Amino acid sequence: MSPSSYDVLVVGAGPVGLTAAHELARRGVAVRVVDRASGPATTSRATATHARTLETYYQMGLVDEFLRRGQRVEHFTMHQRGRRLIRLDTDYSSVPTRFPFTLQVDQVITEEILRNALHDLGVVVEWGVGLTELDQTDDMVTATLEHVGGGTEHVKVGWLVGADGGHSLVRQRLGFELLGESSETWLIADAVLDADLPRDSLHWMHTGNGTIMLVPFPAPGKWRLLDTVDVGGAEDPDAVADRFARKITKALGIPVRVSTPTWVSVFTIQQRMIRQMRSGRCFVAGDAAHVHSPASGQGMNTGIQDAYNLGWKLAEVVRGHADDALLDSYPAERVPVGATLLGTTKTATALVALRNAAAPVTLPIGLGLLNLATPLKRRVERKIMEGMSGLALHYCASPLSQPVSAADGIEPGYRVACSVETESVSVGWREMCAELTDPRWTLLATATATVESDRLAAVLADVERDFGRSVSVRTVVDTVDTGTYPRPLGDPGGTLRRQLGLGTGEYALIRPDGYLAGKGRIAGSDELTARLRRFTLVPHEPTPTR
Repeated sequence: MSPSSYDVLVVGAGPVGLTAAHELARRGVAVRVVDRASGPATTSRATATHARTLETYYQMGLVDEFLRRGQRVEHFTMHQRGRRLIRLDTDYSSVPTRFPFTLQVDQVITEEILRNALHDLGVVVEWGVGLTELDQTDDMVTATLEHVGGGTEHVKVGWLVGADGGHSLVRQRLGFELLGESSETWLIADAVLDADLPRDSLHWMHTGNGTIMLVPFPAPGKWRLLDTVDVGGAEDPDAVADRFARKITKALGIPVRVSTPTWVSVFTIQQRMIRQMRSGRCFVAGDAAHVHSPASGQGMNTGIQDAYNLGWKLAEVVRGHADDALLDSYPAERVPVGATLLGTTKTATALVALRNAAAPVTLPIGLGLLNLATPLKRRVERKIMEGMSGLALHYCASPLSQPVSAADGIEPGYRVACSVETESVSVGWREMCAELTDPRWTLLATATATVESDRLAAVLADVERDFGRSVSVRTVVDTVDTGTYPRPLGDPGGTLRRQLGLGTGEYALIRPDGYLAGKGRIAGSDELTARLRRFTLVPHEPTPTR
């Protein structure tokens, strides 16, 4: 395949670039992935995979492999001077999900799973190939690529995605300015601990003048260690291990041995973002667009959500299923997310570091009172999950969200999702969850009275004829014992319809990423077609007749 036959060039083969490439390739787009590095990364870096990202992996068809290779975390335990001050549990009741936990997975494994899935789609990462220049016109991007082994290549593609990290050359060439600040310097190390600590919890320890954080890895006995104060001596892993052992022993009140770390890194926390993520035919995603404190594990998760958001939209435009205007919704939706996260991660950084001089005295008292006030403790746990899991983020202000006055059930701009318990008892939700793995939009229509069944079936048949390549049309019915409606989706008891807020003869349009775009009455084929066009969808060209 010659370079000009690729539709999209993805620069960067980390989790963000791999996710974008996967979603493009899964939808039949010819994509090329290059990375300046000589090969895959070997250090763990990001570890936390939050619930919204797990939902995304489910839609991508990859979640089972992640669950098999990850460590579930459902608690947050705080220690000081040999005492366990409090254990916060996870409470997802305000943001229902089928993945109510954080999964700790080495970034090395995350990239391996994504890379293997991309390989299965026929795309192989090209290592040792770095972008040096780019230029674009109204209908083409020209990228200059340098091969480590020698040689320069000029590539012409329709679109370019920059997923090349915090020092992004794509961002620089597009003239996007990274705004924000840098703050504290922390040290992290990966090591095996000889300590009897529950591995389904994060462990935070106040050591007097600072804090230590322990995060479990899937590998037995292995932990990510974080020190918010002592950052020197990184060149001597044994000294780092001894220092951690002393601090953890003091915090837990029991002897702890720390093995020589396999990786030590000192970094300055960056809190920066850009105000735009698209320039013509070029886009940036992940750390190329916004960098956050690692305090709540948002960086990789946010980048993957960027890539997933962009991937399906770009594929729709490349394949001619949507107008170019669809791509403007990418920065419209994701720039505000980056801005919101700058605030929440800054707060999380302050809480993790906890530099308050009075903390040794006030912390046990405050947390002791919180332990006794169960309702308040539950509210705190819900608030933490809403902020950390990514599940509370929505696109209500997006051009792809159709406002509904006095809407019942899920509102446009919010996730279409249910809890584990709801899925287990609702046939309709099980069918809906399976539907979310379809890379197309989903149009749900609720069955009308028998006398109107022929008219509704005709309306939906028209929609399927004109939009079927980009829209999955399903009719939600009490039972699936009728052939009148196209592709019936059984919802005995109506749980799915009630939670979506759908009445008789109404529709719900769900985006390929699982967010509700709009809902309303089904007036006829022309009216429904007009609504789909409002969401930038393009009807298929009629099949030529001979």
